[in-house]
Amino acid sequence: MLSCNEKKDNVRYLSESSGNINSISVVADNILWEGKVGEAIREVLAAPAKGLPQDEPMFSLRQIPTPVFSGFAARSRTVLKIEKTDESGVFTKEDVYAKPQTIVIVKGKTDQDIINQLKENLPKIIDAFTKREVAEKLRRINKSLLKDEAMENAMGFTIDIPSAYRIASTSDDFYWVRKSLSNNKTMDLMFYSYPLDSIRKTDSTVVDIINMRDTMIAKGIPGEDGMQMITEKAYAPSIYEAIIDNKPAYEIRGVWKIADEKIPMAGPFVNYAIEDKVNNRYLVAEGYVYAPSLDKREYVFELESIIKSIKIK
Repeated sequence: MLSCNEKKDNVRYLSESSGNINSISVVADNILWEGKVGEAIREVLAAPAKGLPQDEPMFSLRQIPTPVFSGFAARSRTVLKIEKTDESGVFTKEDVYAKPQTIVIVKGKTDQDIINQLKENLPKIIDAFTKREVAEKLRRINKSLLKDEAMENAMGFTIDIPSAYRIASTSDDFYWVRKSLSNNKTMDLMFYSYPLDSIRKTDSTVVDIINMRDTMIAKGIPGEDGMQMITEKAYAPSIYEAIIDNKPAYEIRGVWKIADEKIPMAGPFVNYAIEDKVNNRYLVAEGYVYAPSLDKREYVFELESIIKSIKIK
């Protein structure tokens, strides 16, 4: 409502964005998409996602020819726009045609220039899209949250876990949280901590974290009759640097399995060891999936998104 002395600003109302999680609309002319530029886009953005036992693309891609990028098509939440112009570079824009929305524009004078810009700025591009999708995933799951105040108080952090999960067990500051899927499939979270000096910041960092992981799980989820969960050593875990709650963290992706080789149970996990100097500890949050015969990218991404909502008290 406006008073007599107020002037109406040129306010632009944006429609709500749409699209599946981890699905990118690629706006490019057909000749670019079908040539070397399209091949480069698919090579880097549809590359196998990290830490999964079978190949699944990092992002699902959908090409939209430039002339038809308008109306409903322009409401995609994540957009990669390819432009052949006299200018070169990578530019990120927010909430241009819809809200929330992230558009990454890659410009180049030639096909090879566009490819070079794409590859040189790949970490920046992936980070922009991943942050948007994590935020969207949290928006969707935050509609109904698990009542986990006892766990949060005991562990000294807050986290947004959907009410579809349940706290399965607690033991000596080890919390195991589960979500049941169909046919005995599950998505699981684990939370625990260990002293800062337990991890060496050397080439042995990943070894220390995995050894600590297997030790803590053996105590927190004691298996019976050979049902103990361990890290699959044949699938070498990968380590990355991450930031959780503005704190440095180690991100470990690998595959878990049951120690008894006669029990064919295994799946992917993502483990974050968050450096909490104030409390002289690493706060560890891990998500893992048991869903044989199913694609697991979106399951792991949901667990990753939940973990990234952590705020240490």
